[in-house]
Amino acid sequence: MRDLITVAEFTIKDMIQRKSFIISTLIILVLIVVGFNIPNIISKIKGDSDWNDKILLVDSENIFEENLEALNTQDIGYNFIIQNEKIDEQEIKNKINNGEIDSCLVFTKADNEVVINYYVESAVSYGEIPQEVLASFENIYKNVQLSKLGLSNEQLQNLNMPFNVNTIETDENAASGNQFIIMMLSILLFYAIYFCAYQVSSSITTEKTSKIMETLITSTNPRTIVLGKTIGIGIVGLLQIILIILVAVISAISFLPEGTLDGLFDMTNITPMLGVVIIIYFIFGYFFYALLYALTGSTVSKPEDINSANGPIAIIAVVGFYLAYFSMMNPSSDINVIASVLPISSPFSMPFRVMMGTATISELIASIFVLLVSILVVAKISIKIYSSAILNYGTKLSLKDMMKIYKNEK
Repeated sequence: MRDLITVAEFTIKDMIQRKSFIISTLIILVLIVVGFNIPNIISKIKGDSDWNDKILLVDSENIFEENLEALNTQDIGYNFIIQNEKIDEQEIKNKINNGEIDSCLVFTKADNEVVINYYVESAVSYGEIPQEVLASFENIYKNVQLSKLGLSNEQLQNLNMPFNVNTIETDENAASGNQFIIMMLSILLFYAIYFCAYQVSSSITTEKTSKIMETLITSTNPRTIVLGKTIGIGIVGLLQIILIILVAVISAISFLPEGTLDGLFDMTNITPMLGVVIIIYFIFGYFFYALLYALTGSTVSKPEDINSANGPIAIIAVVGFYLAYFSMMNPSSDINVIASVLPISSPFSMPFRVMMGTATISELIASIFVLLVSILVVAKISIKIYSSAILNYGTKLSLKDMMKIYKNEK
């Protein structure tokens, strides 16, 4: 046990001192902070945080019969300045160029249609008339015309009756929950498992090149080295993911306007039970892939060969992720059960079947059992091949060589 802790501590210190790890982590954190600051950056470039708020509406022909004032009570997000007197075009341009207003809409009526002249400083910067504003104009004009028909307020309300849609699912196991949250957590879990596990093979190959492995192998047994390095890198990876999440949450709270992400981040399905399930599958999924990468890392002696050796494992991981992804896109499909039981995909699939409410207790137990057995099988094979291949400084071992080594060890 002491040797296991020693190897894990050595691995943790080695990982956090690597320039590549420090730089990559800093780049990710900077990108997160910059990403959440994009609205503020755009506002700074525009020079004013409410650059498109002041809109002058000129209705000199009284097309809307003085009903445009209602726009300021609809909370559309713009400050409308209403003018019923005709205004010269040059005066409009002066107001925009001087910053008194940001845009101007002049309404005229011709040939049974309402014509809107839209004045802005730059069409490239400001774009077209906001659709929600245009829809409000159309609604007000329609109500004005309907009122001329002598309809009562009740009849007008019936003509503008809103539609309230209720979705009723017939499948008793139908999925529920925020799809965006589910996808983001799935991608994050895949990143955590895959890239942390990948570091195991890279670490083993690097230490073989520097001959550190010879010192380790004479101090302790191969099993302790494999498990110690796997645990050490897993701890560093977990701390890195926690740091990324904390920075993302702090950045969102600090830099985004209040309520910006309310529609996307519905956290009602995030429960303590789900948190426990995610942690279990992160640990088991990481160990499953990390032990596979430990196997490939011990078969090569040059860092430049590590990518080709890890290729098959990377393909397996990507197939597992996309199997989970496609099952989430179709929650009622039978492929969900397959994806949540197969060890290559269950770490990415089962936590979010639990979140969507489509997984049963028996399926969850079966999935964990299969994944745990797979880890034990992979660990047994990896440690045996690792024991014989770790001091190999020749060419990369082929699959045939590994099978021969395992048979001899057995």
